[in-house]
This record gives sequence, C-alpha cells and structure tokens, in this order.
Amino acid sequence: MRGGADSARRRDGRAAEDEEEEEEEEEEDADLAGAARRREADERSSDLAAAAAIVGWIPLRWGEVSSPPVRLVVSPDRVAEFPASPSPPAAPLAGMRVKVVSRSTDEFTRERSQDLQKVFRNYDPALRTQEKAVEYTRALNAAKLEKIFARPFIGAMDGHVDDVSCMAKNPNYLKAIFSGSMDGAYISLAYIRLWDIASRKTICQFPGHQGAVRGLATSTDGDFLVSCGVDCTVRLWKVPMLKMVDPNDAIGDASEWDGNLFATVGAQVDIWDQNRSEPINSFEWGKDTVLSVRFNPGEPDTRCNSICWNPREPMNFTAANEDTNCYSFDARKLDEAKVVHKGHVSAVMDIDYSPTGREFVTGSYDRTVRLFQYNGDHSREIYHTKRMQRVFCVKYTYDGTYLVSGSDDTNLRLWKSKASEQLGVLLPRERRKQEYLDAVKERYKHLPEVKRIVRHRHLPKPIYKAGSLRRTMVEAENRKEVGGHTVPL
Repeated sequence: MRGGADSARRRDGRAAEDEEEEEEEEEEDADLAGAARRREADERSSDLAAAAAIVGWIPLRWGEVSSPPVRLVVSPDRVAEFPASPSPPAAPLAGMRVKVVSRSTDEFTRERSQDLQKVFRNYDPALRTQEKAVEYTRALNAAKLEKIFARPFIGAMDGHVDDVSCMAKNPNYLKAIFSGSMDGAYISLAYIRLWDIASRKTICQFPGHQGAVRGLATSTDGDFLVSCGVDCTVRLWKVPMLKMVDPNDAIGDASEWDGNLFATVGAQVDIWDQNRSEPINSFEWGKDTVLSVRFNPGEPDTRCNSICWNPREPMNFTAANEDTNCYSFDARKLDEAKVVHKGHVSAVMDIDYSPTGREFVTGSYDRTVRLFQYNGDHSREIYHTKRMQRVFCVKYTYDGTYLVSGSDDTNLRLWKSKASEQLGVLLPRERRKQEYLDAVKERYKHLPEVKRIVRHRHLPKPIYKAGSLRRTMVEAENRKEVGGHTVPL
C-alpha cells in the first residue's frame, strides 16, 4: 500500500511539472509573437521613413488607402507593402511621400499577333557611339527604297473621243471632277463628262456644245457648272436642267469665285451674272486674244491672265508661260518674279495649286506632269507614261492626295501626289516608321550620296535630249550677253 501511494505522488508531481513547463512555453511564445509584431512595426516605420526621404511629401490618411495592396519601392532590394485595409499605426503620421509608377499599354503591347515583342533600348548618346552612322545608312536606304517603290500612276479614265482640253473640280465632292474635250470636231455634239475618281467611271454627260469645249468652272456652292467653247456659247448647267446664253465670242476660259458672277475670255473679257443672258461688263486689250482668266480670292475685282492663285496666300500667284518656265509673283510687287520654276522643255499649258498652297502641279507640251514646291526652282517629281501625249490640263483633288491630268490622247489619268505613298489605311506603327524615315532623309539630304539619289529621275530619251539642247542654248545666250563669259544656270 505504501509503495502505491509513493508512485501516485510521483505521478502527480510530474503532471504538475508538465503543466508548469507548458505555461512557461506559452509565455515564451507570446513574448516571441509580441517581439515579432514589434519588429514588423519597426521595419514598416523604417520603410516609410526611407520612402519619405526619397520623394516629396503628400498628406495621406490611413483610411484613404484602397485595394489592391499599395507597394512602395524604397530601394532596389527593399519593397514596402501594405494590405488593402491596414490598421492605423500606434503613432499617427503627418504625411508620407508616394511615387506612382505607371506606363501605357501601347508601349509593350503588340498591335498584331504576328508582330515581334518590342525591345526597349537605351538611347543615351554616350552609349550609342555609332548612332549617326546608323542613321545615315537608314537615310540612304530610305532614299533608295522610295525610288524603288515609286508607283505614281493609278489608272486612266477613257471615254472622250478627242483631246481633253479643260477640267474643273466640284467643291461638294472630293472624288468628282468635270472634263471637257474637243469631241465636237468629230461628232455632232461635244460632251462634258462628270467622273467618279474612285471608280474611274463616267457618272453623267452634258451634251450641248457644237464644237470644242475650251473652259469649265464650278460655282462655290457646287450647284452650277459654267462651260464655254468655240461655238461662241456660254452654257450654265445644273443637273438635270441647263440654261444657255450666247455671247459674241467666248472661246477661251471660264472662271468663277464667289456669288453669281463668272468671267469668260476670248477677243475680250466678259463678266456675267448667272441670272442674265447678257454680260454685265466687258474689257478689251487691243486685238490680242485672251486665253485664260482667274478670279483673285483675296481681291475679287482683279482679273489676271494664265495664272493660278495660291489658296493659302491670295496675294501670290504663279503663271505658266510659253518659254517653258513658271513664274511666281507677289501681286503687291509685280516688277519682278519672286521665283522662276524651271524644268520643262516645252510650253507649260496648265497649272494648279494644292489645297495646302505648299506645292503646285504643271502640265506641259513636252508630255510630262511635274510637281514643284511653291518656293522651289526645280521640280521635285516628274510623271510620264509611254502613251501619254501633250498635257493640256491638270488638277489637284481637294484632299491633295491625287492629281488628274488630261492629255492629247483623249484620256484622263489619275496620279498619286506622292509617288511612293502607300494607299489604304496605315497602322500607327507603319505611320511612325514612315515619319521617322522622312525625318532622317531630311536630316541627311545635304550629303552627296543621299542628294544624288533623291534628285535622280528617269526621263524619256526625247525629253532628256531636249533638256540638254535647251541648256546648251541658254548657255550660248548667256555668253553673248556677258561678252564670252559663262554664267551658271
């Protein structure tokens, strides 16, 4: 009995010792957890202090922090992260500095699934010592590719029987253009045609003139079309109705700018009103026949001969001349030309400015269509085809994207204003690339190799020979004028 009581006491003692050990372990765990929480709070406070030392102060209350969790980059190897709904710290903060890092999805997202992943590069000049050499090579390649992919001709519009003599644009429709021709010399009536440039087909025809149609003009509202011809008639058209007036001698050109007035030329210049059958005013200059007339958009009372006014600078105009040149004048100073535009080897028949006023197109008897900068002395582009004969009329479309030319072979031809321009919708990536290549070519255009490629043009042999002959003749004339010394062109 005595031994059993001793064993019971020993068991009770061991149980009491186990309970004491468990209580001590629980106290130690609690102390460790408290120390860990205090250490985490200290680290968080130090992270906030480090972040506050990096960026500017902004007030922020803890209740204003919203999900998802906020992450602050403190240093390359430390990131402070806070939960969506953190508990306020023991000591309130007066403010902290927050730096928001954001980027656009366009910077790293592919536009199409076939595109390669974008590679980000450091464009620091100190790290890219060969940058200028690389850009020069790109400019050279861009100039070569522009010549390779230059395809200015789009298509021909066939329908007239004889030479296309005149054209007019409709201000209400970008893709519509009127054309008149010499059809009346071979058939009973001459037809004025209205074309759809997009489909390159005739929309409707206006028969009436008994001879060649020499001039066309549209009203500013696009409701009326005025035509004149060698049958000594001026006709006012409105689809499907038309009116007819009979002047004494209207065989030249027609022009209309504003209101109900329009002008015709021939043996004299006549000013007409759309609502009257007789001219309201007439002007004569000796016995010479006037070939062309244009209203000045800046000064409606001014009448000029064989010119095209700049739509953006109405005080400036350019005249097409029989001496193969075009001359740009300022109406306020007519004693000398501002710029002489050279390049054609035969008479310049027609001229038209682009809607921007920065360039113009000319058509010549030498069977070429040329594009000039408004302040450039030589053409930037030369368009020609094997079948195209003498060009009598040229027009820019109202959006400045296309050109239309009418020639002696009875066809109207549609051209691109920029020979190597890609038609259709361009992706933003393609547009940015083209803008970059244009900027690189502009930057290195003065270097000999790039300049030679950009200026090079393939010309038909007769035009090339005629140009060489003309240069020889001009040099001979200059030598005579200065007494045997050559003057550079």
